[in-house]
Amino acid sequence: MNPKARHTKLIKEEAIRLGFVSCGISKADFLEEEAPRLEKWLKSNMNGEMGYMENHFDKRLDPRKLVDGARSVISVLLNYFPAKEQQEGTYKISKYAYGQDYHQVIKSKLKELLAFIEEHIGEVQGRAFVDSAPVLDKAWAARSGLGWMGKHSNLLTQKLGSFYFIAELIVDLELDYDHPVTDHCGSCTACIDACPTQAIVQPYVVDGSKCISYLTIELKNEIPSSFEGKMDDWIFGCDVCQDVCPWNRFSKPHQNPLFDPKEEILSMNKKDWEEITEDVFKKVFKGSAVKRTKFTGLQRNIKFLK
Repeated sequence: MNPKARHTKLIKEEAIRLGFVSCGISKADFLEEEAPRLEKWLKSNMNGEMGYMENHFDKRLDPRKLVDGARSVISVLLNYFPAKEQQEGTYKISKYAYGQDYHQVIKSKLKELLAFIEEHIGEVQGRAFVDSAPVLDKAWAARSGLGWMGKHSNLLTQKLGSFYFIAELIVDLELDYDHPVTDHCGSCTACIDACPTQAIVQPYVVDGSKCISYLTIELKNEIPSSFEGKMDDWIFGCDVCQDVCPWNRFSKPHQNPLFDPKEEILSMNKKDWEEITEDVFKKVFKGSAVKRTKFTGLQRNIKFLK
């Protein structure tokens, strides 16, 4: 086995040992196909108030502008599908926010992987990315053969569906590269038909400014009245397009205790949510991604649905 193949094998095995469900590698290069799509999406104002999406356009499309001498993008998936879910008939939060904030959990694992590479392969220049910089995670994961982009614009896999986090290491190490897999959405339009706000404006295109995740998390102003009666009781994020996807019948519960939900979250009914105090919010959601919307944001979201 040549050094490049041996290094690739070592990295993938260590990624699995660290708890990632899969690991794929692609050449650090300019994302030619994504460039016009991103430009069109931004020009159509589908980013809403997410002005940061317009920043660092060139860096989003070329990892070599993020890491000097970058040669490879190592993409990983980490499962977050829960064994238990919220009770029926209550206000809902996305499954990814049930447990501890994924940013810290994944970042520490990626740092371990980078340390492993330096110990077993040699000095490497690299950076870990978890939603924290202008990186098109899903595009790199698709390029690395970890899945295909579904019509809801989430990465899909035949074995696990789409309930997982995506992150990457960009390194200056040349490795063996994987190839994209086939699209298996076929003629299915389940996600498009089910979206409560019609945010999936055409297959593979999501108008972010209409997405419930955007409205409940990213939007800092009041939720427009045009969305009244369309929020489907979501107060942080939304899982509808994933819940209805046929591929998610293959989702398996994660094995990471850090992502387990607190009992309080699973047992809260609508009245509990409506009467939540700032102290309770801080206690229940300590270290949780839900803190991104802040207590005032959560109150705004609940009030909009009442």
